[in-house]
Amino acid sequence: MVNDAEFVIWQRYGVRAWPTLVLIDPEGYVVGAVAGEGHGPTLEEQIGELIAEHRAAGTLREEPGTTATPGGADGSLLAFPGKVAVDPAGGRLAIADSGHHRVVVADLEGTIRAVAGTGKPGAADGSFADAAFRHPQGLAFHEGHLYVADTENHLIRRLDPATGGVETVAGTGQQAHGPVRPDAGGPLATSLNSPWDLVVLQGVLYIAMAGCHQVWGLDLVGGKLELACGTGREALIDGTRIEAAMNQPSGITTDGALLYVADSEASAIRSIDPRPRCRIRTLVGVGLFDFGDQDGSGEGVRLQHPLAVAAQDGRIYIADTYNHKIKVLFPSLQRVETLFGTGRPGAAEGDRPQFFEPGGLAAAPGRLSIADTNNHRICVADLAAGTVAALPLHTP
Repeated sequence: MVNDAEFVIWQRYGVRAWPTLVLIDPEGYVVGAVAGEGHGPTLEEQIGELIAEHRAAGTLREEPGTTATPGGADGSLLAFPGKVAVDPAGGRLAIADSGHHRVVVADLEGTIRAVAGTGKPGAADGSFADAAFRHPQGLAFHEGHLYVADTENHLIRRLDPATGGVETVAGTGQQAHGPVRPDAGGPLATSLNSPWDLVVLQGVLYIAMAGCHQVWGLDLVGGKLELACGTGREALIDGTRIEAAMNQPSGITTDGALLYVADSEASAIRSIDPRPRCRIRTLVGVGLFDFGDQDGSGEGVRLQHPLAVAAQDGRIYIADTYNHKIKVLFPSLQRVETLFGTGRPGAAEGDRPQFFEPGGLAAAPGRLSIADTNNHRICVADLAAGTVAALPLHTP
């Protein structure tokens, strides 16, 4: 993993877009490059040919390498937590403990009340103790249940804290490829593509489907799975559900009327009116390759790969992930201001907090829960006091 801050690698390899994949053989020579997505079969064929060629030539090193096991910092119960959700009425906080392939449910003071998932990657329903996930992300409480975007299994799961059970409600477990529309076979017969975040509005579970640059909706009463918005083309285009285009939407929230999306690859925040025709509108962000760290209004705002949004009291809170900041958007003004974070990765608390690529947000009155992903912790911001403190997670 490289921070190419000065675009040195970008320039030397002639990169013009992301993702760009460069294939290098065992002797260090560049033998191919592709830009964009969907090149898996081509690369698999080329890699197979290279393996055979260099195995025959004796230039292929085949002994096992060393790998690092994801884990939290010393004393942390979490590993790379992705998303969080709050149930203020029930006094519950749900955490996608993504690096541990599990979901943690705690009270608002940090006492862990339940854990779903074995801690090993898999795709099994059943009891909390027996169920398995693979890098889960988005979470949404609704009518006593907790819905989970099981991202790398390409599934939507439903947890019942009352019975301690997990069941799959959408997805086949196979990744869909390319721009797709749900078929007529029903949610369990429809393949998903990297569902990344969830929110419920008027009985519909909206899914930020990062892998196909779309938002889908699952009717929790009727069971119908539909495309809500997006052509599947990766672009920053406003308009109706069949005109608009998005860029790896990775965060979604609602103010009770509109949906708001963190359109991550374009470093943009979009609003979606889910009523008939489902129109999408860009609030901040100007293009797929335009990013930075600039507060202000409208086209003057620059974010850098925001992964989460949370609506509360007419404001949209933003996890400006690659800027290591938490910001606030005033939708009617299209104005963005920095709330917390210095712009440098760190783990400080108090009135000068620091974060390390925060990826999840959940708002409640006067309080903002933050998944400080690369610090392996959950933080809570007191919005009135303007301070941030790490939440001390612990077992009873």
